[in-house]
Amino acid sequence: MEEKRALPWSSLGVLVLGTFMGVLDSSIVNVALPHLMALFSATEDQIQWVMTIYLLVGGMVIPAAGFLGDRFGYKKAYLGSVLAFVLASALCGLSWNTTSIIVARAIQALGGGMVIPLSMAYLFRIWPREKIGVATGLWGMTMTVAPAIGPTLGGYLVDYVSWHWIFYINLPIGIFTVLWGWLVLEETPVQEDLKLDWPGLFLVASSAFALLLALSKGQDWGWTSPSIVFLIVGALFGTLLFILWELSVPNPVLDVRLILNPTFMASLVASNLTSIALFVGIFLVPLFCQNIQGYSAMQTGLILMPAALTTAFFMPIAGKLFDTVGAVFPGLLGMSIVAAVTHALIHLTADMPIHHLQLLLCIRNAGLALAMMPLMTAGINTIPTARTGQATAIASVTRQVAASFGIALVSYVLTNRMAFHAERLAEEVSLTNPLGYHYYTQFKGLVAGMGGGDGLAQTLLAGIAQKQAMVLAMGDAFWVALWLVFLAFPFIPWLTPRRVKEELKRQEERLEREEVLFASRRTSN
Repeated sequence: MEEKRALPWSSLGVLVLGTFMGVLDSSIVNVALPHLMALFSATEDQIQWVMTIYLLVGGMVIPAAGFLGDRFGYKKAYLGSVLAFVLASALCGLSWNTTSIIVARAIQALGGGMVIPLSMAYLFRIWPREKIGVATGLWGMTMTVAPAIGPTLGGYLVDYVSWHWIFYINLPIGIFTVLWGWLVLEETPVQEDLKLDWPGLFLVASSAFALLLALSKGQDWGWTSPSIVFLIVGALFGTLLFILWELSVPNPVLDVRLILNPTFMASLVASNLTSIALFVGIFLVPLFCQNIQGYSAMQTGLILMPAALTTAFFMPIAGKLFDTVGAVFPGLLGMSIVAAVTHALIHLTADMPIHHLQLLLCIRNAGLALAMMPLMTAGINTIPTARTGQATAIASVTRQVAASFGIALVSYVLTNRMAFHAERLAEEVSLTNPLGYHYYTQFKGLVAGMGGGDGLAQTLLAGIAQKQAMVLAMGDAFWVALWLVFLAFPFIPWLTPRRVKEELKRQEERLEREEVLFASRRTSN
C-alpha cells in the first residue's frame, strides 16, 4: 500500500488533462469548419488551412521538445507549452476573418505540438519503469477518447452556444492544468550548458513541413503534380542531410542513433501502423455515418461514444498486462482483434443497423486499446532516461507522419475506387443491359406513380448509385487498412521483456561511451 501511495498520481492527472485538451482541439475544430466557412465567406480550400496549418506547424516544433525539456526542465517546458496553447486559443476565439484564424492556429500549434512529446517524456522520468504500463495506459486514453468526444461537443457548442467556445473551452481547462501542474509537478534536472542544434532543427522542421504538406494536399493538388513531387523530393533530401548532420554533432536535436536500436525501431513501426488503423477508422466511420446514413456531426459523435468508452475501459487493462507479461501478448491479441473487425467492415452496407456498427467499433477499439500503448511503451523502455525526451519526440513526429500518410492513402483509394464503382454501376443500368434496364423501367414507373417524371427518376437513381459506389469504395479502403494491420505482426515479437532489458543496457553503455568521448574532445580542444 505504501508503494502505491508513492506513485505520482497527481502528476499523471496533470499530464493526462493537458494532453486530452490538445488532442480534443483537433476534432472539435473540424466540426466547426462549415460554419466558419460561411461566417468568414471563405472557400473550402481556404478554410481547410485552419486544420492544415496546425498540422504543419505542430509537426515542425515537435523535434524541439526534447531540447526544451532537457535545457529548461520538463515541468517548465510542459506547462509553458500548455500556457502557450491556451493563450493562442483565446486569439483563435477572437479571430475576425480567415487570415486571422489561420495565423492564430499557427501560433496555437507552437504550444500544442509539443504537449504530447513533453508529457510523455515527463511521464517516463517520474514513473517507475516496472509499472509504466498502467501509467501509459491511462495517459493513452486521451488519444482515442478525445477524438470521439470532439464532434459531439463541437457540434453542441456551434449549434447551441457559439463557435468562439470551441476555442474558449480550452481556457478554463488549460489554466486549471497550469495551476495544478505548478503545485504538484516536480522539476526535472536541467542541463544549463546545453546548446540548441539550430541547423539540425531547421533541417528536420523543414523536412517535416514539406512531407506533411505533401500528404495533406496531395489529393487536392494531384500526387504527380510538380508541387507535390517537389515537396516529397525536398523532404527526402532534407531528411538525408539531417541524418548526416546529426551524426556529426555532440548534442543533436534528435539522436538519430536511436533508430539503430532494433527494438525501438520495431516498436515505432508496429505502434505507427496501429495509429494508422486508429486514424483510418476515425476518418472513414464518420463519413459513412454522415454521408451514407444521414446523421449529423453531433449524432455521429454520440454513435462513436461507446467505442471511445470501450477504449477507456481497456487501456488500463492493457497497461497492467504490459507490466505483467510485456508487449507481445497484448500486441498480438489486440492487432488480431483489429484485423478481424477490419475485415468485417469491408462488407459495410448502406443500410447496416447502427447498433451493429457500434458493436463492431467497440470490439475494434478494444483491440486498439490492447495494442497501442504496450507497443509504444516497449520501445521507449529501451531508451535511457536522459534520452527519453528525444525518443518521445521521434515517436510523436513519426506518428503524425504515419497518421497523415494513412489518411492520404485511404483518401486516394476512396476517391479512385468511388469513380470506378460509379462507372460500373452506371453500366449495370443501361439500354445494353436487359436486366438493368428492366429494373430501371420498374423504378421509373414507381417514381411516376408518386407524381415524378423521368428527370426525377434519373436524379434519384444517380444519387442511389453514388451512395452505393461510396459504400463499396469504403470497403476497398478498409481492405487497404487490413493489409496495413497485417504489416504490424512481424515486428511485435521483437518486443519481448528480455529484448527490452538487454537493449536498454546496450543503450546505457552506448550513452556512457559517447559522453566519455565528447568529454575527451572538449578537454583536447
